[in-house]
Amino acid sequence: QVQLVESGGGLVQAGGSLRLACVCSGCTFSSLTMGWFRQAPGKEREFVARINYMGSITNYADSVKGRFTISRDNAKNTVYLQMNSLKPEDTAVYYCARRQIVSGVPQYDYWGQGTQVTVSS
Repeated sequence: QVQLVESGGGLVQAGGSLRLACVCSGCTFSSLTMGWFRQAPGKEREFVARINYMGSITNYADSVKGRFTISRDNAKNTVYLQMNSLKPEDTAVYYCARRQIVSGVPQYDYWGQGTQVTVSS
């Protein structure tokens, strides 16, 4: 059974840093693209970052580029999101998800329960 569990959220002042982690059990982790998303109160969930199975290709939302870094450790089935220079607008529940190709279409099919990140001004 596939399970994703995020950790590392919390309360931080603007300009501070946090590192989120997501462990994927029951996954063929080393063959998967993994992604981070977030959802702020009253807003739709949005893409934050993704990383390919080797960790050689990363993509970021414009809003976090240069501040956030996604990485992975395939030996630990874990994907990370290092968040620096945090802003109040980064406040959200952060989710990790695994991406599968289904009938040629990439889909995020399993999601974690989320971890709250709150940035105070």
